[in-house]
Amino acid sequence: MMSAKWIDITQPLNSRIAHWPGDVPFSYELSYTKAETGSVNIGRITTSLHTGTHVDSPFHFDHEGKQIHQLDVEIFIGKALVIDASNLDYIGPQQLEVYRLDRAERVLLRTTSKIVPTSFPGKVTPLDPVLGPFLKEKGVFLLGVDVPSVDALNSKEMEVHHSLHKNGVHILENIVLDHVEPGLYEVVALPLFIEGADGSPVRAIIRPIEEGGILHDNE
Repeated sequence: MMSAKWIDITQPLNSRIAHWPGDVPFSYELSYTKAETGSVNIGRITTSLHTGTHVDSPFHFDHEGKQIHQLDVEIFIGKALVIDASNLDYIGPQQLEVYRLDRAERVLLRTTSKIVPTSFPGKVTPLDPVLGPFLKEKGVFLLGVDVPSVDALNSKEMEVHHSLHKNGVHILENIVLDHVEPGLYEVVALPLFIEGADGSPVRAIIRPIEEGGILHDNE
């Protein structure tokens, strides 16, 4: 029997992709063409580490926090629960309590019905900072969201970032889930090995896990 196909949940990096206002936009260009080198094209990119689908390292918001190359790759490979929360205007423990979070150590939240990578959102669905200890209690150590930040876009306190970090929950942002059904998946979302970095682009992919049982307690 053939295994399920991998599903790409990554925003494409191109000149049209939205970036944080005032941050470095993504660009790709050829430094040298095949005509110039006589053998190969050689490209280069310029980008913020927080454009498109990316992982935040704790160093992003905590000067004493781990940098991207210091994170265990096992965090970003394994079982994940995709939850459709696109009908909610607030996400906290009460909203997630109904789901069987004990079935996976990683939670991927779909908070909007349509992702437009070329458009930076005006706002995001608020996450309760209490999610940090709640997710830790459930055994979750990775939270993925389909927006640029787990905090409000104008936040300076970064309460959700800090709450997740204090409770051992790592952060994956700007994934694309509008074409994905809720359920259990295997996820791979490896950051690049960039020494000293506050974050990294990732190629995030998932594939369904064939497993019986209910998705949440009230089904």
